[in-house]
Amino acid sequence: MKIAVAGGTGVAGRLVVEELRARGHAPVPLSRRAGVDLVTGDGLEAALAGAEAVVDASNVTAMRKSVAVGFFDTAGRNLLRAAEHAGVAHLVTLSIVNVDRVRYPYYAGKVRQEEIVRGGAVPWTILRATQFHEFAGQMLANLPGPVALVPTAPVQPVAVREVAAALADLVLAGPQGMAPDLAGPREESLVDMARRVMAAGLARRRPVVPVRFPGGMSAGGLRPSGPGTRGTQTFTEWLTEQTAATAA
Repeated sequence: MKIAVAGGTGVAGRLVVEELRARGHAPVPLSRRAGVDLVTGDGLEAALAGAEAVVDASNVTAMRKSVAVGFFDTAGRNLLRAAEHAGVAHLVTLSIVNVDRVRYPYYAGKVRQEEIVRGGAVPWTILRATQFHEFAGQMLANLPGPVALVPTAPVQPVAVREVAAALADLVLAGPQGMAPDLAGPREESLVDMARRVMAAGLARRRPVVPVRFPGGMSAGGLRPSGPGTRGTQTFTEWLTEQTAATAA
């Protein structure tokens, strides 16, 4: 089966491509590197020709609401329009647990992405997952200055490879609307995760200053609020794996 993967060279998308290829399918990464631009729409129709399904794992690095909403609105509309034109039978979109309950600039963009998918003519599935194990390191990389202001947020991080496998399962199973939330096996403190990532040498060392964030993040809004699928790899196991890989 030909399956297009938007964001197919990103953190999650490249693993979706690997997972689908290992299962004997023909994944097609949609990325600028492959001549496809979700924002301008360049190359989209040609890339989707003959595709039976699409996995949308596209992403943007944005701290401003206007940038996040602008990207996901434009990219989402372009992808949906091209998918409709190509006769795609299933669109699977990766989203975030409680994205509509936590007030955070980036999340507003993901909410808009979900709205576009639900309002389109292509049969769809949306998978909401918790933050990846990489989340603390990615956050630290985007925080300038001599100290790191880290939200006092309880989280339940999940392995991105397990998310990729879940997306592959869903795209092959057919449309089902909102899939059960996917979260990691254990609750963690984001502040503690940041400190451990630094101690492992995976991020620049500096003092961590815990900060209570409004909008529900510090109140536990990033954790799953109900039953759903749970991954198996813990943050500790992931960190050990990454530390060993870096040392090698």
